[in-house]
Amino acid sequence: MSDEFVPDVLNKYRQKLGKNVAFDDIEHFTGDKFSREYSVFRKEALESSVTQYEEWCNKASKIITLKAPEKDRIALQDAINRAHLNINVEGALSFSIVVGFLLIFIGLLIGVVLYVMTPPSATAGGEYTKGVPIFLPLVFLLGGLLIIKPLSKYPLRLASLWRLKASNQMVLCILYVVMYMRHTSNLEHAIKFAGEHIGPPLSLDLRKVLWDVETNKFVTIRESLDNYLEGWKKWNLEFVEAFHLIEGSLFESDENRRVQLLDKALEVMLEGTYESMLHYAQNLKNPITMLHMLGVILPILGLVIFPLVGSFLGGLIKWYHLAVLYNLVLPVIVFVVGMNLLVKRPSGYGETDILKSFPELEELTKFKLFGVNASPKFFAFIIGFGISLLGFLPIILHYVADDFTFLGLPFLDYKCEGLNCIGPYSVFSLLFSLLVPLGIAIGFALYYKWTTSRLIKIKNEVSLLEKEFASALFQLGNRVGEGIPVEMSFSRVSENLKGTNTGIFFSTVDRNIRSSGMDVKEAIFDKLKGAINLYPSTLIESSMKVLVQASRKSPLVVSRSMITISDYVHKIHQVEERLKDLLSDVISSMKSQVTFLTPMIAGIVVGVASMIISLVNKLGSEFAKLETGGTEALEGVSALTDILNIKDVIPGFHFQLVVGIYVLQLAFILTILAVDLELGIDKTTERFYTYKNLLISLGVYTVVTFIGVVVFNLLVASISLGA
Repeated sequence: MSDEFVPDVLNKYRQKLGKNVAFDDIEHFTGDKFSREYSVFRKEALESSVTQYEEWCNKASKIITLKAPEKDRIALQDAINRAHLNINVEGALSFSIVVGFLLIFIGLLIGVVLYVMTPPSATAGGEYTKGVPIFLPLVFLLGGLLIIKPLSKYPLRLASLWRLKASNQMVLCILYVVMYMRHTSNLEHAIKFAGEHIGPPLSLDLRKVLWDVETNKFVTIRESLDNYLEGWKKWNLEFVEAFHLIEGSLFESDENRRVQLLDKALEVMLEGTYESMLHYAQNLKNPITMLHMLGVILPILGLVIFPLVGSFLGGLIKWYHLAVLYNLVLPVIVFVVGMNLLVKRPSGYGETDILKSFPELEELTKFKLFGVNASPKFFAFIIGFGISLLGFLPIILHYVADDFTFLGLPFLDYKCEGLNCIGPYSVFSLLFSLLVPLGIAIGFALYYKWTTSRLIKIKNEVSLLEKEFASALFQLGNRVGEGIPVEMSFSRVSENLKGTNTGIFFSTVDRNIRSSGMDVKEAIFDKLKGAINLYPSTLIESSMKVLVQASRKSPLVVSRSMITISDYVHKIHQVEERLKDLLSDVISSMKSQVTFLTPMIAGIVVGVASMIISLVNKLGSEFAKLETGGTEALEGVSALTDILNIKDVIPGFHFQLVVGIYVLQLAFILTILAVDLELGIDKTTERFYTYKNLLISLGVYTVVTFIGVVVFNLLVASISLGA
């Protein structure tokens, strides 16, 4: 037979089958999510930063092409496939080399410019030499050399993040597949059903499974699914076993045996997730303690010695050295160590980002000013920038006015030799500098608040509804099982649950049926009046779709489906609560670190440092008054004057900026780590808790620092008066 007749034959028999098989039942709710091309769906599912990385890698591969060792190539290619990246291994390596050499070139260029612009200085012998500042060029040179290796491994990090995000959805994925296959034993449509409700990124994986069949890469859906599951054997064996049990149910002729296999699949997934999280929580306490001590507590306590170190080393330690160490190196180390802990988090449990599942809620992230949509990023930036700008007032005043006194004390207190000025050293300047990290924190907090507060409110309402939903489904199943029509069952259940979110949902369905003459499907899913619009929940939406499809078969199928789903949901919530209990000690410890312990210790350290700076300033000026040239008795005083030279001490203004920004960075990093450990990667929840923790952390730090600086400097003043 010629190939050109094959489509005609297929269409002929498809029409004959259509007369006897209700295909509409199977694809009753299949929307456009799985009707688009895979490439289009991939582009929409990936974040813009990932697609930008793909573009850079592809451009870099045209500049230089490198080949990776075979061992690294296999790992990188697997990561590229896992993260659905549209690049090759050579592109990733080329990008890392281009970026590394670009930074090295910038460092060399800065070094040359500084050498040309630096005027020669006279030595003691009368010769002129050039002292070139090498710190900034050295930072770029070392940065360029050190970034090549981790940047070449960046696809591995993207794959790890993809795995973490996808793992949040695995329990629900198995739940949706099992829910669908209980009433329709069709694996392909069950995967479609699951993919429509869990959202990216796991939905993209499921779409790829189907796409590989559509493009004839694999003959059957089982072959494609088994190929996909191979990549999860190392990370989540229970997910693989659950799907194999689901596949096994396809070959069972006995209905009871088939249903038992489906129930076993969900049970295996839940028990495996709990056991993995149990071991993870037990092994997490020591690494978290080490992270707190070595990455947070000890570095902050070590800051106390830096004011004196600068003086004893003759000004060798500058504030920008401190900034590179505390605002660049240490945050990167804390972030990398934290991410390594997060990567080991067991797959299978976590919450998903509500915006990923319901993109239409993007409207709720918009900031309204006088009822009109405005840019939250712009207004948050203006407010944060304005507050931070006030913190730089001592720097600005230095360039527009001479120093002046306030309450009998210098307001700026710069130490100048000709045009070379160092400072400000005054207490007032230090207190003003507190506005810089506080302004940055307020700017980010406002942006996160404006873009997440309404989403979190809806998410909390949905979570409350989902907790009640298991018992509601059980009641609904019983009412239908008693012979009450599905349309009337909503009214009976809503009366029993009056005053709850579930009661509101069911009463809305009942009202749509009675008042608007809608059928069950329209009453729930109508775009304007549907009850599902009140609570955007994938779990509720999928349960109601199962109900609608089951109602087209028989009331008995509806009753069994609702009771079974109720049992599934109840089991999932039980496991979730047990998992949260396992991590409660670690998470509460991290939250206390972010909101109280770290900012309080940092504030006390800044207060002590300001006292040391004030003492050095006071003693240095007093010893300078005692100096007389050539007097042997005062040689020791002269030596002390050299040691206690205030110009060699890091100014309190700059010192506080370094510490304040470090506290801000720790608040970001530890909040993200705590949320991701507890709930999995969820950007909306991350941002909401970051907004709260930034305000609390920087608020505590600002208050403690202000009180500490004032109290310790009053102590210095009282000592001076007593002397």
